[in-house]
This record gives sequence, structure tokens and C-alpha cells, in this order.
Amino acid sequence: MEGHITMSTNELDEIQVRAQILKDLIDRRIKTSKAAKRLGLSIRQTLRLKKKFKAQGPKSLISKKIGARSNRQLPQTQKDTILTFFNQENHRDFGPTLAHEYLVNDHALEASVSSVRAIMIQNGLWCPNEVRKVKIYRLRPRRSKKGELVQLDGSEHDWFEGRGSRCTLLVFIDDATSETLHLKFVKSENTFDYFQATREYIEKCGRPETFYPDKHSVFRVNHVGALSGDGRTQFGRALEELGVQLICANSPQAKGRVERRNRDFQNRLVKAMRLAKICTIEAANAFLPSFLDGFNKKFAKDPQDPFNAHKPLLETHNLDKIFSLKYKRHLSKSLTLQYNNVIYQVIMPEQLEYTLRKAEVMVIETKDGKVSIECRGKTLTAVPYHKMQAQAPEVSSKELMAKLMEAKIDQSRPRHKPGRRHPWKCGRRGFSKRALETVFSS
Repeated sequence: MEGHITMSTNELDEIQVRAQILKDLIDRRIKTSKAAKRLGLSIRQTLRLKKKFKAQGPKSLISKKIGARSNRQLPQTQKDTILTFFNQENHRDFGPTLAHEYLVNDHALEASVSSVRAIMIQNGLWCPNEVRKVKIYRLRPRRSKKGELVQLDGSEHDWFEGRGSRCTLLVFIDDATSETLHLKFVKSENTFDYFQATREYIEKCGRPETFYPDKHSVFRVNHVGALSGDGRTQFGRALEELGVQLICANSPQAKGRVERRNRDFQNRLVKAMRLAKICTIEAANAFLPSFLDGFNKKFAKDPQDPFNAHKPLLETHNLDKIFSLKYKRHLSKSLTLQYNNVIYQVIMPEQLEYTLRKAEVMVIETKDGKVSIECRGKTLTAVPYHKMQAQAPEVSSKELMAKLMEAKIDQSRPRHKPGRRHPWKCGRRGFSKRALETVFSS
């Protein structure tokens, strides 16, 4: 064992103690039995160690394992397989856990996740998480039954990595089982898209007891001191008609289960769609069911209570009407009302007109813009009479990006260039006489 040997302080102290005991044994200051007891060895092993110490000195006390290659070291072929996997463009941002799953399934890798992580750190492919200052939140136990509480959130992200436009993923996750019950890609978080996603979820799973979203304006009226309306949003009104409770979380940590699931989807789902070469919302929505089956098998948990709290739809639930915009209006003496800057005239037989004067009616608008008017459960015949000029509608911050993408400004039209004799080109001191004559003569 030539050259330098690296060892810890404890190993060096132990070698010095053993050397001193063996010197005392050789000089006959202690007996063999006492030396063996101090060394923690048998008498035969102590005699062998004494013989080697006489021949080689303190060097014989150094373990032969120091500096030797481990018998459990990963073969070089498997290391090359791991590095080749990360050299591919589609796998450039895979984490250790997800990369290990793909390597095991596609390349029959026998190494552990920790081995993959160690190789990534050695080659600069992964950086361990830095120690962060953690804020402590009181833990909230899971609900016991599936469907008792469903966390709802929208995740706006570049899901197609530049292959398509940015969009939002609406996520429905069960609190009791961590099972992702429904996913849907939409352009932005707005009322009609939440209506459609919630309708698909209810038709598939049933009516949950409670929805648990954030305080987005779709779910809660955030304007302090609002004078109009009854304090409910259209989404809240629809859930009330379905018999579903709505609770808005006060912080992202309160609905941390769906927030962490959004993080997982931004990692795993983005890479899965990259490998499947998906670049449109329609193709992504068609891909979601197959992805969700494998994802739930891996991450879903069994509930404490096997009873499913989802309730079926009733015959009285008309989803077409429930998931539409509804506003209360009062008819005038001439049976007119104003909605969305349009005046509607209700047409009734002459002998029944007086019965609807000042009556309260319900205006129902569907996603495609179709407007109908109901009174006491019956649909009235109405025609649009006059359309007024409306102000620009307010757009929430979560819908702003989608609206800007729809309203692209046409830059192809050439700009007007003033002529050489235009008054703007006459300098700072004023118009020239010739320019004035040209302007007034024209």
C-alpha cells in the first residue's frame, strides 16, 4: 500500500491504540490473553496480528478495504445507459425519480433511484434542493370519504413548451384519496369553462358534498360593498341548485393537495405530452384519460371510509339550464327589459299582457350567446328591439393573456407617410409660405 492514504481521525486513533498494545505484547509487558481482551479479538487472531506487526510495522494495521473498489458499485454499462438517456433532447429536464421510472420501463435498469440521483449530481445534471426556511402550518386531517371534499384549481402554464399557445389546466382532486377525478385543458379560467369542466365531472362521478377552490372571482364576489346581485357568483348559484356546498380557501397552503398536484402535472404531464408530440388543447384533452389512469394507480390512496359520498343527479336537475348565466330582471309596463345592452320586447296575447307588468323574470344566457326569458318556470317569447353601445368589458387577470392572444393587432397594414410639403416637415419656426398655400388650396 504505497502512497498517501486518507482516513478519519477515529481510524487513526484506533491504529495508534492497537500499535501500542502490540508493542507491549512484543516487549512482554502484558500477556497474550490480556492483549486479546483489549483488542477485542481471539488469542489466535492476536498472535497472527503480532506476527504481521513484527514483519511490517504499523502498516499492517491499516484495513485493506481503504482505497479498494466497492463490490456493490454500479457497472459502467448501466452508468453509460443513464448518461445516454439524459443526452437526448426530450429528457433534458427529467428529475431523478421520473427518470428512474422511464429507465426501468424502457431500458430494464436495475439501479436504484439514489444511484441515478448520485450519477446526475456527479455529472452536473441535478442540483440538490437548498435548505429553505420553512413556515409551519397546522396540519389538517384528510376527509374520511371519497367525494366529501373535492379541491378545485386552475394551473396556467406553458404546457406545450412553445409548440402551442399557453393555456390552463383545470384540476379536480379528492381530498380523502388524493385521486385526480377530472382534468380539462381550457384557454383561461372563466365561468363558462368552469361550468363545462364541472358538468363533465358531475356526469362522470356524481355530485360531491363540497367544492374547495380559491378566492378567484369565478367562485366569490371579491368587490367590497357590491350594490347589485345577491352576493353569489354564477358558479356559486349553480352549485347551490345542485345541492353542493362551496368553501373558498384563505391561502394556497390551505388547499395544498391540489397545489402540489399542479406541480406534479407541470413536471410529469408536460414531459409525457412532449414525448407524445401533443401541441393543441384538443389533442391534450384526448390524451388526458390514458395519462390519468396510470397516474392515479401510482399516487391514489385508499379512503378511511369506503362509502362514496358522491350523490347521483336527480330528474329535476336540468344541467343545460343550471350551467348557464342567470340574471333576475323586472318587466316594464310595456313588457320590455334590458340585458347586456339590448332591449327585449316580450310578446303576449292582448288579454294576458297586464298579468306580466312589473313581473320578475329570469334571463338565461348559454355559452353560445343564446338568450331566453322565463317567468314562473315558463319560457316567454321575446325579440331584441334595440341594441345600445356598450363599454369595454372588464377582464380578470387570469383571462388577460387569453384575451390578448385572441385580439392580435394587424401589423401588416403600412403606416401613412406624410408628403414632403406637409406642414409637419416645415421645421420648428413655423410653416413656409408655399406649404400654407398648398394646404389651404387643397
